[in-house]
Amino acid sequence: MSNLIRANLDRRSFLIGSGAMAAAALATSATPASAQLLAASPGGRRRIGSFHVTPIALGCMNAAWGFGPPMAKGDAARLFRHAADVGVTMFDTAEAYGAWLSEEMVGEALAPIRQRVIIATKFGFAIDSRGEITGLNSRPDNIRRALEGSLRRLKTDYVDLLYQHRVDPTVPIEDVAGTVADLIREGKVRSFGLSEAAAATIRRAHAVQPVVALQNEYSVWSRDPEVEVMAVCEELGIALVPWSPVGKGFLTGTVRPESRFVSTDRRSTMPRFTPEAMRTNWEVVELLREVGSRHGVTPGQTALAWLLHRRPYIVPIPGTTKRQHLEQNVAAANVRLTAEDMRDIEQGFARLTIVGERGAPGVMDLIEPGAKLGTSSRGTNGTSPLPRRAAA
Repeated sequence: MSNLIRANLDRRSFLIGSGAMAAAALATSATPASAQLLAASPGGRRRIGSFHVTPIALGCMNAAWGFGPPMAKGDAARLFRHAADVGVTMFDTAEAYGAWLSEEMVGEALAPIRQRVIIATKFGFAIDSRGEITGLNSRPDNIRRALEGSLRRLKTDYVDLLYQHRVDPTVPIEDVAGTVADLIREGKVRSFGLSEAAAATIRRAHAVQPVVALQNEYSVWSRDPEVEVMAVCEELGIALVPWSPVGKGFLTGTVRPESRFVSTDRRSTMPRFTPEAMRTNWEVVELLREVGSRHGVTPGQTALAWLLHRRPYIVPIPGTTKRQHLEQNVAAANVRLTAEDMRDIEQGFARLTIVGERGAPGVMDLIEPGAKLGTSSRGTNGTSPLPRRAAA
C-alpha cells in the first residue's frame, strides 16, 4: 500500500449502517457474545475472558525497549507498582520487550501483589542468546520454553493471559492453540490471546482453544481493525486490547512535527514519523485537542476516551515512562464524550489525510492480511498453514 493513506479508505462503509460509526458509536452490536462483554459506561470494569479489569491497562514495553534507552529496573518497578496503587489491574508485557527486561521489571513490581493483578505476556519470536530477535517461532517446544522463562522472570507460577505475539506462517494455528490449551490444563496459563491476527486465523484458533483477547494496533489514526477484526470480536465475545492507543505518543501532542528520534527509538524507522508526515498528520492532534478542550482534557486522554466509547469490549494498553502521564491515562476512563463529540471526531477525521504506514516495512510484513488497512482474510485460512490432517 502507498505511504499516503487516504483517511476515507475503507471508512465510508463504517460511517453508515450496522451502527458502527458516527452518532451510533456509543451503541454496541447486540450479538449474544458481545452483549455479555459488559461495561454500560466507558469507565466501568470490562471483561477479558473470566477477568474483570479496569478500562485502562498498562503497556510495559516502553520502560524497557522501543522508544529510547530503558529505564533503570528499579524506577520501572516503582512506576508499575504506582500504577497498581492508582487502580490499574492489568499489565501487559512480553519476552521480546528489551529481550526479557520488561518481564523482569514487571516481576519485581508485582510479585508482592500478585493476587491483585492480571499479567499478560507473549511468545512467538525466536530470540538468540544475545537477546536479538531473529524471526518468528511458535513451534510448541518454543512456546513452552518461552513460558518457562516468562514465569521465572515474572516471579509467578501462572500467567493470566498468554498471547501469540505474531502469527507464525510456518506453524498451524491449531498447533499453537492446542499447546496453549495444554498449558491451561497444566495450570500455568489461564487464558489465550492473539496479536495482529485477522478473522480467518482467529476463527481457527478459537475452535481449538477460546481466544479471549486480541491485541491489534487501534487508535484514532490507525483504523485497521475496523476492516474485519472488530466484527469477529463481537461475534465471538473477544476483547480488543489496542496497542499503541495514543499513536506511539503522537496523539498526545507531546511528539511534535519538529521532533527527531534517536536510532534506538523505533519511530525513527516509521514512515508516519518523518518530518514531512508529522507536519501533515498534526491535524489529527488538533482535532483531538479541540474536542478535548470541551472537557478540559488533553489530546491523549481524548484519544483513549474515544476508544472506550467505541465499544464496551475495548481495553487500551497505553505505555509510558512518566508517572504524570500514567495518571493522565488512567483518568481518561472518567472522560464522558458525548454523541456530538464522537460524531465530530469521525467527521473531522474523514476530512484528513494520514501520511505514512503505521509501521516500518519489515514490521508490517509480520501482520496478517485482514489485520491491516486495505486487506482482507475473507475466503482464506489466514497465513498459518493448515494441519496435515486437514490438508489431506
